[in-house]
Amino acid sequence: MNIYIVTGASKGIGLELFKQLRNRGDHVIGVARTNPQELKGFILADLSKTDCLEVMIRQIVKDNRSKARTFTLINNAGIVDPIGLIGSVDSETMAEALAVNLTAPMITSNAFISCLKDFDGPKKIINISSGAGRSAYEGWGVYCTTKAGLDHFTRVVAIEQESVDYPVKVVSIAPGIIDTDMQETIRSTNEDDFPLLGRFIDYKEQGHLSSAEETASKLIAFIDREDFSESGPIADIRQV
Repeated sequence: MNIYIVTGASKGIGLELFKQLRNRGDHVIGVARTNPQELKGFILADLSKTDCLEVMIRQIVKDNRSKARTFTLINNAGIVDPIGLIGSVDSETMAEALAVNLTAPMITSNAFISCLKDFDGPKKIINISSGAGRSAYEGWGVYCTTKAGLDHFTRVVAIEQESVDYPVKVVSIAPGIIDTDMQETIRSTNEDDFPLLGRFIDYKEQGHLSSAEETASKLIAFIDREDFSESGPIADIRQV
């Protein structure tokens, strides 16, 4: 059986990944703060409360290891707030974003690799990144930084896994611009806080946003590829 752990599974790409993987017969564990659709296979967890994450991952692996053919961790959860020029953002919201976008996937990846070090089946970690981690945008100082950190963390893990007996394949992939709640949050921002606001309004009005369903389907196809990580640990869904 193929075991998938998907964080941020209550909406957007995460929800579509959860549904599409489950519908094809995979065993999927969704992790999110809420479960509004009351789907089976969910673990309710606030990823900003990082002290519980290692125990959670270890328990998931323990509960599923005997029936697993493969294990895949998809670190999808993320928040775009706080949006604003540095010097004006709320420090508590900044700390929450750092926890959810960067600390949480680092901790879950660390626990995943640790408790599966002797598992000889295929193992993969997919970190959902952003083009914001690869370019600087005014008003996104926190978001850009967390995604850049996630990319670089992925590079380090990929190098480390080259020398172990049963390596985990790891890729940080940017999913493109998707029509989700995050985009609504961005478009509702004050232009003084986010000077690029007009560009993101145009993306919506001109139909340049991909659907969460389409993006999840492309991500699954990428994860399934035999050469999943051969082109390197940093990828963009629009270029694979």
